[in-house]
Amino acid sequence: MAIGLVALTPAFLLSLRGNRSLPLPEIRIALLGGLLFAIDLSFWSTGVVLSGATNPTLLANTAPMWVGLGAMLFYREKLPFAFWVGLVIAMAGAALVLGFDAVQAMELGLGTFLGLIAGIFYGAYFLVTQRGRRTLSALAYFWFSVLSGTLVLFVLNLVLRQPLTGYSPQAYLNLVGVGVVSQGIGWLAINYAQGHLPATLVAPTLLGQPVITALVAIPLLGEELAWIEVVGGVVVLGGIYLVHRSRANAINQQVGSQGS
Repeated sequence: MAIGLVALTPAFLLSLRGNRSLPLPEIRIALLGGLLFAIDLSFWSTGVVLSGATNPTLLANTAPMWVGLGAMLFYREKLPFAFWVGLVIAMAGAALVLGFDAVQAMELGLGTFLGLIAGIFYGAYFLVTQRGRRTLSALAYFWFSVLSGTLVLFVLNLVLRQPLTGYSPQAYLNLVGVGVVSQGIGWLAINYAQGHLPATLVAPTLLGQPVITALVAIPLLGEELAWIEVVGGVVVLGGIYLVHRSRANAINQQVGSQGS
């Protein structure tokens, strides 16, 4: 997160030239979003260390469900039944891509439980970001939220006495890649999308990440797709399509009723 923050700080400072002062309430919301995202990362990464990557990641992918429930509770959004059907289908497909055997053998250990907690905070991050992006630009929201998350994770590392130095050059190169590409470009794109789409569309769409990961692993890591992963990828895309279609139909019906 610190690397992504540094990488986009020059662009953020340039964006402030000639602009009016940033609204303080939205800055506070962005800082809260960064706090939630940092907690999500800390729970998820700890769960991965304790239980391996698959089970915590599977439960972290329950975030769209919490987003849907939160949108209904806090934003009074009316989500059609087809939305929930598409969401369940997409989550099931993501589980197939991540590992069907792991789903069958899932144990409710501490690492798996931390993955579930991470999913709740991940969902809360999307809901908060939807509110913060009403007036803040994608770059401004990104900068303040990542600043907050960086500080929170830095303090957690100090408290838990986790080493910040002493890693191999390859590890540092990987961190730079994650910081610039995934954290910098990737999350800036997500923040941009949330200025135009509700969290109930953005979060389910991100269930496509395991599908993209599996496809990218073919040329980069020389991996081959198993048939179950192919089926899971198709199921994920089908579920995402249903989610988007249900929301589009609901919006069209609302506009039609207002027009009449």
